[in-house]
Amino acid sequence: MPLGEEEAQISSNGGSSPETGPFILRTLLDDLPLSADRDREDITITCVEFLDQNLYVGTSASELLHFVQIPPDPDDVSAKPSYILASRLLPAYHEPATPARPGVQQILLLAQVNKACILCNWTVTFYSLPELSPVFGTTQIRPCNWIGGIDLNTDLTGHTTEGKGMPVTVLVSLNKKMRVIRIGEDAKPVRVIDFAASTISVRRESFACVANSRAYALLDVKRLLKIPLFPISSLDDSQSETISGRVEDISGSGGGISRSMSSAQTANITDGRGHGRSTSLGALMSGTSRRQSHGRVGDQSGRETPEGFFREASPTPGSSSLSQQPRDPIPGSNKALPAPPDESSAISSTAEPPKATPPIYLKPHIASPTPQEFLLVTGAGSNDPGVGMFVSLEGEVTRPTIEFEVYPEQIVVVGRGVGVDPIPTTSEDDEEGFVLASVVRRSPDGVHTGLEIQRWDLNPGEGVMEKHWLGIPSQGNKSNEENIAPVGIRSVIDAGDIAFPELIERLQLKRFRPFGARSVNTSTLSLHSIDSRTASSLERVSGERELFESGETLPKEWENKRNEEERLFASRLGHSQSRVVAWYGTSLWWTVRNPLALQLDARLSLLVNGKNSVQTKFESLDRQKVVELMKSLCGREAKTETEYLSLRYIKQRVGLITFMSILHSSPSQVNLSEYNTCEEALIEGGLDPRVVLSIVPILRDEIIEGKTGIWIHGGVKDAAVSFIAEISSEKSSSELDVASDVLKFLKSFLATWRKNKGFGSIGDEDEIFRSVDAALLIVLLQLDKISPHGPAKGKSIRSDLYELVDHGVDCFERAVSILESKHRLYVLSRLYQSRKMASEVLRTWRRIVEGDNDEGGEFRDGEQRVREYLTKIRNPSVVQEYGVWLAARNPKLGVQVFAEDRNQVKFEPNQVVQILREGAPGAVKEYLEYLVFNKNHTEYINELITYYLDIVTNKLEQSQEARNLLAQTYESYRALRPPKPTYRQFITENSIDEEWWHNRLRLLQLLGGSQGSVSYNVAAVLERISPYSQELVPEVIILNGRQSLHEEALRLLTHGLGDYDTAINYCLLDGSSIYHTISGAASRDTLPSREQQANLFRFLLSEFLRIEDISNRVEQTSSLLERFGGWFEVGYVLSLIPDTWSVELVSGFLVSALRRIVRERHETTIAKALSSAENLHINADLVGTVDKAGPSLEA
Repeated sequence: MPLGEEEAQISSNGGSSPETGPFILRTLLDDLPLSADRDREDITITCVEFLDQNLYVGTSASELLHFVQIPPDPDDVSAKPSYILASRLLPAYHEPATPARPGVQQILLLAQVNKACILCNWTVTFYSLPELSPVFGTTQIRPCNWIGGIDLNTDLTGHTTEGKGMPVTVLVSLNKKMRVIRIGEDAKPVRVIDFAASTISVRRESFACVANSRAYALLDVKRLLKIPLFPISSLDDSQSETISGRVEDISGSGGGISRSMSSAQTANITDGRGHGRSTSLGALMSGTSRRQSHGRVGDQSGRETPEGFFREASPTPGSSSLSQQPRDPIPGSNKALPAPPDESSAISSTAEPPKATPPIYLKPHIASPTPQEFLLVTGAGSNDPGVGMFVSLEGEVTRPTIEFEVYPEQIVVVGRGVGVDPIPTTSEDDEEGFVLASVVRRSPDGVHTGLEIQRWDLNPGEGVMEKHWLGIPSQGNKSNEENIAPVGIRSVIDAGDIAFPELIERLQLKRFRPFGARSVNTSTLSLHSIDSRTASSLERVSGERELFESGETLPKEWENKRNEEERLFASRLGHSQSRVVAWYGTSLWWTVRNPLALQLDARLSLLVNGKNSVQTKFESLDRQKVVELMKSLCGREAKTETEYLSLRYIKQRVGLITFMSILHSSPSQVNLSEYNTCEEALIEGGLDPRVVLSIVPILRDEIIEGKTGIWIHGGVKDAAVSFIAEISSEKSSSELDVASDVLKFLKSFLATWRKNKGFGSIGDEDEIFRSVDAALLIVLLQLDKISPHGPAKGKSIRSDLYELVDHGVDCFERAVSILESKHRLYVLSRLYQSRKMASEVLRTWRRIVEGDNDEGGEFRDGEQRVREYLTKIRNPSVVQEYGVWLAARNPKLGVQVFAEDRNQVKFEPNQVVQILREGAPGAVKEYLEYLVFNKNHTEYINELITYYLDIVTNKLEQSQEARNLLAQTYESYRALRPPKPTYRQFITENSIDEEWWHNRLRLLQLLGGSQGSVSYNVAAVLERISPYSQELVPEVIILNGRQSLHEEALRLLTHGLGDYDTAINYCLLDGSSIYHTISGAASRDTLPSREQQANLFRFLLSEFLRIEDISNRVEQTSSLLERFGGWFEVGYVLSLIPDTWSVELVSGFLVSALRRIVRERHETTIAKALSSAENLHINADLVGTVDKAGPSLEA
């Protein structure tokens, strides 16, 4: 992607621009004393090396500064070491023939043998480590272009015992030859390589990739073979002849080690400066297609293989594993190397064509990212793009090319590479491979120097080929490009420790206090603010909780000790190491990988109005880019503990800041993906939900901190505290309304958190879930405000509310207070049910039934619900209390509580009667009715009859209207013409809706024997109704029948009521159970004998013949005789029938009587005949038996 689209300049010591790139700069040393008297500004740093807390800095003034690292003070939060200047060395060198003096060109440290090789002004001298004392006497190498080529597959730090003290083989470049020397106790030449004017070399075992000023080549330093590769400049056609594509022999002789005397001047200067730990930015760059390069570099795809490569196989390396960045001593100067002093040493022996275009000289760059590859840089010109090409040890292209925006001044590779197997020297290196290139960028706003950073281990199809820009702190724009120098960069031998105080500050767990001062164990709950009927139960539950939760208080110094422990833990995570050093001017920086937490936090801060402060208005957050940021983290697995905590931290911060932005935005500005991303970040990050509640004013009071408080990452705490302060300054909590979409988000978030109950990994579980449950309850109540009155229907907010309280909440006391304050009594009763607090459930229902405000209106058929609930509980006192209350309100329902067989609690009827008489007198009758009519408990009939009599007689005594009403019913019934219903049917069908009327019907039912053959005190009942014998005629009739006063009973039935059908039933049943609800229900055993029935019918016939109305008299008499003539003697009937009656009126009776007489006579005749036949049969049998026996003689 092109550089500069999304770029931010960094500054040291905490610049305000976010550091979003993969690398950042951290001060190593600032304001170096490049001159002893600090009187020269033209001196520059040329090279740097670091080993075992010793820092070596070479300058253009031909001085070598030796600094010794002083460990940081353990109490220093920044953990920043300091450096003192131990010596200022002037290396010996041979005066060059030209005035050009580059100064110290190379510092080559050989830790295995504790020697240092210093190349200064084309002369190599040797010193001991670490104090830089001269060794090998007057031994020098001159004129020398460079010295290095150490095998990168070995441990260059000397920290391992393997190879310790063994001589080290290095390559030395002379003007006409290269020489292999071995350095140990002395410097010994080994062999000569015929390769002239080389300027750089990187070696893996016996294979070295070298370059002169024009082209690259591969050398086998053991077999002395060479494979020419390609020119450094793609426009240099002069090299086409030298790149023959054949393996060439490079053995030869010449050159040597010369000895001369020189004095080394030293100066001891101390410097107590430390280095800052500020934030700097490597801006994230956008990608573009690669530029097309000239010549044989490659096409736009970046995959072209240079022409003319010779493919002859080289010897297979001994090691097949791969490695990370090289630590070779490449030249460290900020400018191209001047020509060596000996002009007789030509760079190339090949004569140029007399009219050829002047050659373009580019500085060669070689690095070895893996044990099997070299990275070479080519380009068209110094201001044109550069192309990095990867070649194997055989000279074959191994990877797609990479592009540099401008041909770099220096390059360094970092990381072993994705998919590359580690070797012992790279086992602890990071996996991701990067190339850091020092470039000078020219843009319309000026010239900038810095580092261009990109991945080298990803193919174009494997990931986004991003480029990042890392600028130099406090550089500013320079319009004059002659005045700007490139950034120096080098991979040193030993790694330095870098502390990140800002990372420690953000990752360290700190105590978060959502309130100024308040009880740590309770949310806002006052027993005085709720219904007094609820307070008692709450006091009991609260007391039980305090009994189990009471414990020793924490020591006063506990919090300080916890803070120190958290700081130490975070300090362990807030350290990193780096081998890459960058320099510019008088400053040195560690170029270190940007910790994941800081990198992502910087990207996040850019999304808040482009600023790095959480105190800005959160509505300016670009939430869509936050969604993209979270998507980039999906599936990313942490490889280290630091990375794991960093991912959690950044997700917590992303979720919290996104939620803050949502709270500051109108609902129309927030889409579903933003809500989902926010919830995903908060859940995956594991942020304590109490922090989220703290920024919602209506939920903040539900937070319970507990004894240990709330501990969260410092960066998350800062955001929360800033937001709370911001909203507190805007308006009070009571004035802040929460949109319904936000409430739905909170509902989902809190419900998801509740699923974690019981997980041992959650600290402060009790306080967290008490807070979560209380907040979720409030959220659901807020959402449920718009729900229609009545029970929940289907999947709805109200059903979710029921599910919450039904499964129980940890914040029981607070939930009671909330529901009371919101007037949600039915929900409160369900909460009590979840705790099996039957008494409180019934108490709450009683409040609803008695008219207390219940906002939801869900409690329908309250009395019936109470009755059903009472059948399920086992507490006798509760059942009795609320059964009596229900019986007093609704006797019919109330008595079922005591009478039904399915009840869990059983009461004796006598006990129930006594209970009802004391608490619900009006329900006693209902209970007795239930026992008698539903349960057929006949032993309570007498008591029930007494209740009925009391009601009926009291009514008749007090109301003349009632007496008139009864008299009117008799008249009305008598006035009816046959056929007509019985009087019982008549008064039932024409019933009036008054209690005494229904009680009288029940009284008739009991007196008439509808409950079976029962005995009751007839005399007592008759005495009670005797004053009302004219009004209570049916009752008198029943009682007469009970006393066997049948004639009087039949007279009243015939003449008092005119109920002829009942009179006939009376005769058939002998006066018992004449008011059965179902006719003929009596059993045969209870029926009177036929003779008794005949007697009663004779009484009835006499009464029918006395009916005043002649038509009724004739009709009823004729019907009686015709239907029941079998119970009458013909003579008796004829004696009673008036002579004036026509025979036709009793013809039916006479015909049936005659038929009966004839039938009886025929039956008699047949019976006689059958008897005669039976007599003859018996006689015949006797005669046969006598004949068979024969005669017998009797003595």
